[in-house]
Amino acid sequence: MKIINYNLIIIALLFVVGCSKKENNNQSQKENMENIQVSDYGVTAKDDSIKKYTLTNKNGMKLEVINFGGIITSLTAPDKNGKYEDVVLGFTKPEDYFNGNPYYFGALIGRYGNRIANAKFALEGKTYNIDKNDGPNSLHGGKEGFHTKFWNIEPVKDAKFPTLKLTYTSADGEEGYPGKLSVTVLYTLTDDNALEISYEATTDKATVVNLTQHSYFNLSGNFAKTITDHELQINADKFLPVNETLIPTGEQKAVKGSPFDFTVSKPIGKDINSDDDQLKKGKGYDHNWILNGSGMRNIAKVYHPQSGRVMEVLTDEPGVQFYSGNFLDGKFDTKTGGKNEFRTGFCLETQHFPDSPNQPSFPSTELKPGQKYQAKTIYKFSVKK
Repeated sequence: MKIINYNLIIIALLFVVGCSKKENNNQSQKENMENIQVSDYGVTAKDDSIKKYTLTNKNGMKLEVINFGGIITSLTAPDKNGKYEDVVLGFTKPEDYFNGNPYYFGALIGRYGNRIANAKFALEGKTYNIDKNDGPNSLHGGKEGFHTKFWNIEPVKDAKFPTLKLTYTSADGEEGYPGKLSVTVLYTLTDDNALEISYEATTDKATVVNLTQHSYFNLSGNFAKTITDHELQINADKFLPVNETLIPTGEQKAVKGSPFDFTVSKPIGKDINSDDDQLKKGKGYDHNWILNGSGMRNIAKVYHPQSGRVMEVLTDEPGVQFYSGNFLDGKFDTKTGGKNEFRTGFCLETQHFPDSPNQPSFPSTELKPGQKYQAKTIYKFSVKK
């Protein structure tokens, strides 16, 4: 009579299953690495070589990123006929990114996204004067903010989808900000046609942090066309009115009954030329909406009827700056021909509120030693036929 050792059989089966999972994981990691290509992009005036990283998902969607400014130079998405086209504005010449990037096309923004009034703030009893690069105010971290820095980029080998890890260390006192700030950003291109952006930061001294991504979108795929025909919905019942220099007044105003009501989807151009004091100050929309809810949630949706493209925005941030491209001035060629004219791109910059360091009623942007700054935003693309 044979005695069957079931324990040995179970151990053997577990070993086979474990090996199979490991092989699948290794295969997935191998495919991810194959879907990340590195190439030469350009050379700066200081003779620094810039690299471009191209990520491709299983559908053929592509994301292109350079290590200067962490800039997204291209992102494709399908239309209702399945045609993939670039949907983010950018320059045709690499040197235009290196020589100031006046529109912040595609850049990572820090230390502080948006504006800080009078380019100063107080923290733990000390006043800090930061770079004044927007009239009396500081904008997007100053003239030499994160959008001008060289980021270390490396592909993430064990990621489920093609992922880039970007790191940068901002020295204590850089652009006037206190503390040595260590920043990590992940760009992930998923197989459901989503760009996921994850932010982390730590400091050795109390500071303020408000990171964001400054890509301009035009879902038509033709960057010479205006975005006023795009239909936008924002999940927000209130927005922040601004003064003449676009600094929030501190009021949190209901959008109902105003041109700022996007609680129900409507064309961006429907009310943009209304006789409204806030629209006149911003030359259109350039305001922060106070998002409903908390945690990771769907906060905005954009639909372009002609192409059928849809972009959903998810974030765990409290606010989003909707900017309708009011300062694009036609000085540069687009990637699809024509010029980057007035309102040919829009931004949905997820973030904390502008001027929070000077406005105690706003959610705090302070970061102290031992704490970790974390935020995440997803731009997800689909098609409506």
